Amino acid sequence: MNRTVRPARLLVAAAAATVSLTLLTGCGVLDQITSGGDAPRDEPGGEITASAEADAFQILKGDCIDLEALDGYGDAAEGEEYEVETVPVVPCAEPHTGEVFAELVMDTDEYPGDEGMSKKFDEWCYAEFGKFVGLSYDESQYGYTGFYPTQDTWEQLDDRTLQCIISSEEPVTGTLKGAAK
Repeated sequence: MNRTVRPARLLVAAAAATVSLTLLTGCGVLDQITSGGDAPRDEPGGEITASAEADAFQILKGDCIDLEALDGYGDAAEGEEYEVETVPVVPCAEPHTGEVFAELVMDTDEYPGDEGMSKKFDEWCYAEFGKFVGLSYDESQYGYTGFYPTQDTWEQLDDRTLQCIISSEEPVTGTLKGAAK
């Protein structure tokens, strides 16, 4: 077992030609979850208004993330996965390296297994990438990573949400929607 991080969401390997996100397998105890706070949002739009460590379950489509500041991001070996409890969010007008561009709530009761979940995540995010950027993933300079449920969060916390995050090696400001790069 690697370093323990109390689970919330599983961060999955990036599928990027130019970005290599790394992941770490964590072991956690769901009944001992301590979490970050609510993401500071404006009303009624719900956009992030200040940098914060937000609870991983509070992340929404359109949120911008500082992937560089994500705990464990730079420490894990390529191809590993790790569970995260909090996520560093920032207003999209500020420099950031990630943006949640798609979200899918699965409507099945049975956990599809680790391999099934990983495959579903990758296929779905790959397809959604081109719709968001305006250019296929294979032609783009950007990569993607994201969150999906673990078996424990699926069964104990009713977590069914897959979230795709576009990733950039260099910090960007604003949205990458329609960037066609």
